Amino acid sequence: MPRPFRFGVSLITPAPAAEWRTRCRRAEELGYDVILVPDHLGMVAPFPALVAAAEATERPRLGTFVLNAGFWNPTLLAREVATTNALTGGRLELGLGTGYVQAEHDAAGLPYGTPRARVDRLQHTIEDLDRLLDPAERVPLMIGGNGDRMMRLTAEHADIAAFTAARAVPGTTTGQLLPIPPAELDERVSLYRRLAEGRKEPAELNLLLQMVTVTEDRAAVVQPFVDRVPDLTLEQALDLPLVLIGTLEQITAQVRAQRERYGFSYLTVLEPYMEAFAPVIEALRDE
Repeated sequence: MPRPFRFGVSLITPAPAAEWRTRCRRAEELGYDVILVPDHLGMVAPFPALVAAAEATERPRLGTFVLNAGFWNPTLLAREVATTNALTGGRLELGLGTGYVQAEHDAAGLPYGTPRARVDRLQHTIEDLDRLLDPAERVPLMIGGNGDRMMRLTAEHADIAAFTAARAVPGTTTGQLLPIPPAELDERVSLYRRLAEGRKEPAELNLLLQMVTVTEDRAAVVQPFVDRVPDLTLEQALDLPLVLIGTLEQITAQVRAQRERYGFSYLTVLEPYMEAFAPVIEALRDE
């Protein structure tokens, strides 16, 4: 029996209070189950934004998508988590990752480190939070990442395993990502499943969608995406798991197929596609 679908939207644009609340209420009206915020400089500050979202809405859960572990002292983060969860009525879901934008760490005067050092930092953060938060303060934990050690950490600790279906461009300092093909995503999910075989409860699997467009002209819509990615053909682009382009029927069929193939039941869209994805939510609700 497949896990029921759940839908999240990542709100990335700072706004005055009234506009922010209106945007959050709109997400609730459209049927989103989770309102999420990122952890990037120049975007919203995660915890106050989620408290404001809770004040404006009643139903959606509220999550970080995802915090950069290197930005946060674990003891102070535990205080933020406990307070935010209390102020949102227990609706908080905590997303954590290593961070992948070196330029942001440099701008904040914080060490970036090697991939190994960043995973070590995340692991220590998770362990410290488990020690610092009492049982009443603990919240569902999402971990986002693709590497082997990240898969192991996710299998051991995460209630939600988040996949980006993309990887960082080698040598980038600005966080530029390239999509990975379906076969590579198959391998990542399969590795996670092997590592998670001993879990008492299976984790929810999340996928971040980078583009959603309801259209009858798939080729025209995806062409700009093809132009930005070296060596990517039109056919390959339309087959990418992180892209949903087509008629409503085609998109819903793709979403169902990806749940069957990979196990992705929790789907997140970026703010620019919040309205475009709404008909998909309506079509898949209660499945």
